[in-house]
Amino acid sequence: MAERMTEAELFALPVTVDIPTAGRAWGMNKNTAYERAHAGEFPCEIQPLGKRFVVTKVALLRALGYPEDVQHGNRPAA
Repeated sequence: MAERMTEAELFALPVTVDIPTAGRAWGMNKNTAYERAHAGEFPCEIQPLGKRFVVTKVALLRALGYPEDVQHGNRPAA
């Protein structure tokens, strides 16, 4: 199991990330992330982008349970 991504790392992500990066949000290593994605068991929506697949930051935050305003750029109050 990989080290889980911190909240600061989550909010610093670009608009889209690769599957291994998204998997780190749940503490998955690269192999587990790809295995779950190929099995249709990844915990959030995966989008095709050309010949590769990506996860949008919004989909990642939604799957992690962040409210809509946070998903669209408004960081939670500390």
